[in-house]
Amino acid sequence: MVATPLPSLENHSPGHICPFDQACSYLEWAAKELKLDQGVVEILSHPRKVVTVSIPVKLDNGEIRVLAGHRVQHSDILGPYKGGIRYHPAVTLREVSALAMLMTWKCALLGIPYGGAKGGIPIDPKKYSVGELERISRRYISELIKDIGPSVDIPAPDMGTSAREMAWMMDTYSVNVGHSVPGVVTGKPVSIGGSLGREMATGRGVMIIVREALADQGKSLVGVRIAIQGFGNVGCAAAELLHKEGAKIIAVSTGAGGVFSPDGLDIPALKIYAAENRRSLVGFGEGIPISNADLLTLDCDVLIPAALENQITEENMSQVQAKMVVEAANGPVTLEANQFLADQGVTVLPDILANAGGVVVSYLEWVQGLSYVFWDEERVNGEMEYLMVQAYRRVIQESKARMANLRLAAYTLGVGRVARALTDRGLYP
Repeated sequence: MVATPLPSLENHSPGHICPFDQACSYLEWAAKELKLDQGVVEILSHPRKVVTVSIPVKLDNGEIRVLAGHRVQHSDILGPYKGGIRYHPAVTLREVSALAMLMTWKCALLGIPYGGAKGGIPIDPKKYSVGELERISRRYISELIKDIGPSVDIPAPDMGTSAREMAWMMDTYSVNVGHSVPGVVTGKPVSIGGSLGREMATGRGVMIIVREALADQGKSLVGVRIAIQGFGNVGCAAAELLHKEGAKIIAVSTGAGGVFSPDGLDIPALKIYAAENRRSLVGFGEGIPISNADLLTLDCDVLIPAALENQITEENMSQVQAKMVVEAANGPVTLEANQFLADQGVTVLPDILANAGGVVVSYLEWVQGLSYVFWDEERVNGEMEYLMVQAYRRVIQESKARMANLRLAAYTLGVGRVARALTDRGLYP
């Protein structure tokens, strides 16, 4: 059930999908449904600013290495740029550009006064010492110092980064401007202005969206069979919270493989094992070993891809047996796969809704930092839940009104809000 036909992806071949081309296709899809002026679409198709910097770093062995660091600022129509910084070997400028665009729609959908941005360095952080990572992080943010700030662009953690890196970046910015600026980044340690509840926020948001979607089907979380691809910060938090609510987590995997148990896994024990083995699940005594690919095709009620993009594609979409797919990662389901699953009656909850808990609590952290009034965790979680549930309800209403699947509904809401603001503000000069 789709109100507007899917656009085609240029130069598309199965298994090799450009994230930025796919992000632009989502925009075109929503724009066609909204009947947007082509000039507006043209503006929104291009990031406002793209910055690539050189990061010279001295390694522990004395070797000098020069890395590339990217920061893409897609839109500040609704407010300061907001988006994570990821350290991962697969980081490319086009990937970062795609994620910055998705962040714009995500913030607009949630009603948060931010625009979208994203940053990244193509490195494997596991191959660098703590000292090397600190030098990389500090030099990277110092190179971007004219392009970020609490009213300009507010970075946050992403894949391969954490509160530790945000602390280094906040300190570097503060030292350079001559005073402490806690609002320059979010996802910081609580000791220097971070928010309670931030570490579990994205996973908690996933749990809330799964709960609400099941409730609309007359079901609760108790006994629901869930498979989760990815056991990093998001996947682990989602598994833990869903397990506490009575769900049966039957499979979890990381890049090196995972475990499957039809009777449900002991998530607290699995979390301890992963922490002791550098996030690896290989060798966990309980359950049957399973690959990342096989996990996606398990017979389950809910499938949560919480790893990388383009995991469910034309190549494996017909093998998906889940009744509901919840995108905890960014872009794990391709356009064609999304349409195929929707036609098969599978509920697909899109990333710009399902994984928005992190940016919601980042926003709440920013608000607390600017006001120097900090909240307890119960209030943070309550505020986040309210915003997530309201956004979910808007998507459901939009889906019914347009007779469209949930992805198109989410994008028409997000893109539509930005387009209206752009039209109201006008074009300068």
